[in-house]
Amino acid sequence: MLKITLVKSTISETPRNRATVAALGLRKTHRSVIQEDNPVIRGMVHHVKHLLKVEEVDGVEKVRRRAGKAAAAVSPKPAAKAEKPAEAAEKPAAPKAAPAKKTTTKKTTTKKDS
Repeated sequence: MLKITLVKSTISETPRNRATVAALGLRKTHRSVIQEDNPVIRGMVHHVKHLLKVEEVDGVEKVRRRAGKAAAAVSPKPAAKAEKPAEAAEKPAAPKAAPAKKTTTKKTTTKKDS
């Protein structure tokens, strides 16, 4: 696993470098993320190495966070909704009548030249 820290701002960088830093999961300076050590991540780090500090760490599992909450604190998906009884499912719904349209006339006046 790699601990990657953004040590320099991306303000004066090219859009490509900004996108690479964002893809690594870094948003603010002096913040760190833990990423897997694979060729894809290594290539991204190499591309913006002048902005980063990289450390190899062992025994650390990557923790996924969602909306500022730890993944463990997120409740599991709710149970599927109970299906309607078979009798209600077989009856076709009656078509609804379209509402009557109201017609309005707009009076327009024209100015005649005198």
